[in-house]
Amino acid sequence: MALRNAVMAALLEGEASGYDLAKGFDATVANFWAATPQQLYRELERMEAEGLVTARVVEQERRPNKRLFSLTPAGRDAVRAYTAEPPARPSVVRDELLVKVQCADAGDLGAVRAAVAERMEWATAKLARYERIRQRLLAGRSEEAYFAEAERVGPYLTLLRGMAFERENLQWGDLVLRRLEQRVAIQQSE
Repeated sequence: MALRNAVMAALLEGEASGYDLAKGFDATVANFWAATPQQLYRELERMEAEGLVTARVVEQERRPNKRLFSLTPAGRDAVRAYTAEPPARPSVVRDELLVKVQCADAGDLGAVRAAVAERMEWATAKLARYERIRQRLLAGRSEEAYFAEAERVGPYLTLLRGMAFERENLQWGDLVLRRLEQRVAIQQSE
């Protein structure tokens, strides 16, 4: 998937500046796509040149003017075309922490355990942030009411996937920490 598709998905929420997209990426697509602000700005420029987005300038007092981007009809057509294509292949995990865990027996078990614990803290924080977004989307409604009434359900469905991913990270991290602690105890008793 190209960054442009994630940007178009974020712009489905409405008009946004590059800064707002960079800041708000966390609340819209960060549970399945990450990008730096520089990558976002470069992609917005390319998308504007290709006619997928349009920008309007908003003059601001005491601040630089900002450009607000929105999808053009061609951009919405690109979203439709993109969603009609089958995904290229299932996603793969490329995670340096997994390489460290793979090497744990020959490496520094304490450092690996600390890295796993840090990842669990990060997952806990992301899960809390995602829960706040979930509550905002639901706005006091049940999930059934949300799905029946909401204008768009895609953001909620992808949010649920991000939440499940972070819960699984916590479950896996707990298992790893218990097993590595067990390994340390065995080594100390030998």
